[in-house]
Amino acid sequence: MKTSRRSFIQNSAVLLAGTALLSKTAWAASKSSEIVGIQLYSVRDDMGKDPLGTLTQVAKMGYKHVEHANYVDRKFYGYTAKEFKKVLDDLDLKMPCGHTVMGKNHWDVAKKDFTDAWKYTIDDAAYMGQKYVISPWMDESMRKTYDDLMVYLDVFAKCGDLCQKSGMKFGYHNHWAEFTEELKGMKLFDIMMKTLDVNKVVMQLDIGNMYIGGAKALDVIGKYPGKFELIHVKDEIASTNEEKFESAILGKGIIQVKEVLDICRKTGGTKVYIVEQEAYQGREPLACIKEDLEIMKKWGY
Repeated sequence: MKTSRRSFIQNSAVLLAGTALLSKTAWAASKSSEIVGIQLYSVRDDMGKDPLGTLTQVAKMGYKHVEHANYVDRKFYGYTAKEFKKVLDDLDLKMPCGHTVMGKNHWDVAKKDFTDAWKYTIDDAAYMGQKYVISPWMDESMRKTYDDLMVYLDVFAKCGDLCQKSGMKFGYHNHWAEFTEELKGMKLFDIMMKTLDVNKVVMQLDIGNMYIGGAKALDVIGKYPGKFELIHVKDEIASTNEEKFESAILGKGIIQVKEVLDICRKTGGTKVYIVEQEAYQGREPLACIKEDLEIMKKWGY
């Protein structure tokens, strides 16, 4: 059967339109599954004084998700898991992830098992409905030598297995040492990325901390595409204090935050965007995180 040029063009146009529609639909579905939240360390003083009142304000701003940074003696900001879950539920807030440092004291070398304290951490996180349990620090003794690091990366993997039993993933949140320190001629971050199975242990990339360590998010995401389910959305400015840099309102600093977010969405494999601001340049923390959320929405997140 001979096809006319007009028929060919018309059929091609229909096919292209259908493909475009499918691509647009897939992009919309991907965007709708994204999570934007606030790391509550951003309002740490307010949470310390009045956690309920602070969370109420956070919810009124339009935040739907929070990430905790205070779990002590099986309590979140002084509340038991059951109490804190009710607080969040009443405010229509979800907590997909939280920060609790996993230290050497949480792994029993003799028993080759996690301590009860760490098992409770996982249990309470699962009860809260978390999808990720994030350790935001690695003690220097855990990374003193290459062998030390490998021992604890194996513990990280075991924690990934433990979390999987409750439908969660274990994760690690970088600071700057991962990009400034080397073992066997490799940056700690690169050793971690090459060693860990991101299906079990995710890396929560803090784009502000890494900048302080001399690394750029665009470069790192390009080096490890599809490897960052979670990121900390942060901007940095030059500091007048002892620190070289300090965090600031999104889009006001040195980091190309919008470009980073877009590459995270396109090739980073990112699902969870957690806003964090630790310094405020004389403003109120709550006012800062409100503006941060407005900027995120303006950027399409």
